Amino acid sequence: MEYSAANKKHIIVIGGGFAGLNFVSRMLKNKYYQITLVDKNNYNYFTPLLYQVATSFLEPASISYPFRKVLKNKGASFRMASLKKVDTAANEVHLSDGGILHYDILVFAAGSKTNFFGNESVRSKAFSLKGIDDALYMRNELIKTMEKAAIETDPAVRQKLLTVVIAGGGPTGVEVAGMLAEMKRYILGNDYPQLLEATTEIHIVDGSPYLLAPMSDKSHQTAYKALADLGVHIKLNTHVNSYENGVVQLSDGSTIEAETLIWAAGVIANTFEGIAEESIGKGKRMLVDAFNRVNGYENIYAIGDISLQFSDPDYPNGHPQLAQPAIQHGKALAKNLNLVAKGQQLKPFIYFDRGDMAIIGRRVAMADLFKHKLHLGGFLGLMSWLFIHLVSLANYNNKIKTFYNWAIAYLTHDQALRMIFRSENRENRMGE
Repeated sequence: MEYSAANKKHIIVIGGGFAGLNFVSRMLKNKYYQITLVDKNNYNYFTPLLYQVATSFLEPASISYPFRKVLKNKGASFRMASLKKVDTAANEVHLSDGGILHYDILVFAAGSKTNFFGNESVRSKAFSLKGIDDALYMRNELIKTMEKAAIETDPAVRQKLLTVVIAGGGPTGVEVAGMLAEMKRYILGNDYPQLLEATTEIHIVDGSPYLLAPMSDKSHQTAYKALADLGVHIKLNTHVNSYENGVVQLSDGSTIEAETLIWAAGVIANTFEGIAEESIGKGKRMLVDAFNRVNGYENIYAIGDISLQFSDPDYPNGHPQLAQPAIQHGKALAKNLNLVAKGQQLKPFIYFDRGDMAIIGRRVAMADLFKHKLHLGGFLGLMSWLFIHLVSLANYNNKIKTFYNWAIAYLTHDQALRMIFRSENRENRMGE
């Protein structure tokens, strides 16, 4: 394959999350490649803070930014569409808007979706958090449930309305539980004086022996104590088996009557027609070599959650499906394709683990940095969590909005974002 400024190769990138956007941002104004980013949304969003949108502590604009603004005047194109299938023989992608685009190089960065493990009763009734739409829907439904509880006269029905079960004790589950517990303590009685004497229950259920299982023992202990102090009921070594008629059935035989089930128990990669089955591995992830090239293809690459790479000596079972591996995948692939264009040798990907972190409520945060060699808790843990999340947002506008909202919430124990916006209530419903 020849590369020159006069004969640019066309790279199509499917997905603009952490992996895709970091790849594209390092290929802008490139003299060797023409870039087209394809995404079903017209914006990038910061996944780790979706739970704060869902619990009314941040507005969507604080954690999202339009792709077209990112790419403006930088020599790249954007297409708002979903990928329907790939024709690898013709080097073409077929899109949901009817378009067909030709590529010289195809980069999959389409991420993952919630894994319900085949449990249809959970999939159809539980809330999940994989996008802004999910977060807004969850926010609306949580507020609607509180409005119902405020006028409910039957104590048993009210109790069920005010009970929330969170399946999954990883960072998302723990952070959602902490935020809801803070709302229960500081906000519920003020917004809904009718519920001052009502009992609100928050349960977190996880199949492992620890909360935040991948983190250090100190983080396990800190998370457990912080949630328990906030009144959260914690059940470990237990799975959610089903959710029918407002009853959560657990693997130990017990049940919890709850109006709300939030599913934060795992992810599975997105899949696309046209990629050979032998190129797909565990968790539906695309099998890739040390350079993120999909097995069986010369000009197709996969980065981020959608990829599974066994070549990294420290990660023989593949990298975790987290933001940092995705970011580093994107950066590394950009460097490698630029090396290819210059006729230089590619460099195998090696993941540098910067650590894991989580926050519970407003005051308790923990960070296990540099392969868990350094644990930060207390004030340092909180400051490191706030700093890392702020600097990771897309632009200064997002950083300022988020910092302002956090400051208000921290100082007042409140945030005035508990409003229900519904498009179906518009005055002129087109086509009806």
